[in-house]
Amino acid sequence: MEDRLQKLLSAAGVCSRRAAEGYIEAGRVTVNGEAARLGAKADPDRDDVRLDGRPLPKRAEAAYLLLNKPRGYVTTLSDEQGRRTVADLTAGCGIRVYPVGRLDLDSEGLLLLTNDGALAQRLTHPSGEAEKTYHVWVRGPAAGAAERLSRLRELEGEPILPAWVETLRQGEGRAVLAVTIRQGKNRQVRRMCAACGLEVERLRRVREHTLELGDLPPGKWRYLTAGEIEALRGGER
Repeated sequence: MEDRLQKLLSAAGVCSRRAAEGYIEAGRVTVNGEAARLGAKADPDRDDVRLDGRPLPKRAEAAYLLLNKPRGYVTTLSDEQGRRTVADLTAGCGIRVYPVGRLDLDSEGLLLLTNDGALAQRLTHPSGEAEKTYHVWVRGPAAGAAERLSRLRELEGEPILPAWVETLRQGEGRAVLAVTIRQGKNRQVRRMCAACGLEVERLRRVREHTLELGDLPPGKWRYLTAGEIEALRGGER
């Protein structure tokens, strides 16, 4: 059955669809010995599809991992600066999986990784407005912090959707907040806190989409259950 080349490369676990488009445009992908063009289709059972002269691996079995990312790891599979990556933590699964979304170097918590390119693309599409909940340790004017964050409607002139904010603990000049957002703007929670005069000391994602971090230890991962996978696919048609 024919499919677009970028989908075939993603399904084979060699790269994301976006990266595949760049490989095709750079002339690194061939079909039956001829340089491929963006938008072309091929049948992996009939056509000889290659990346950099090497045949695509057979379609890998779909894998879905939930990782508790510690601070100090970048959300990529490799890093030019030699920093530790989430791929170092998930190498034991034996299948090449890709992060769905990202967590900053100095952030921690729930991170989904998979080789299911179609699901990853749907989950990260801007129209999805998937909820994400973070526990945020802040320093500064803690009194009324939850209310101030909830009232924010723009960041540096850019409109944002309202957040749901709950105070979990509060002391003198410090608080732990639960912040739920429906967007994934760059460093959004940290920027929201800065706009309210709060310094983020620690940020941990505890929920995303239908997934919850639970008591998974930092640096450890587990496979999603069948029920969790089904729930993530709930919006597919």
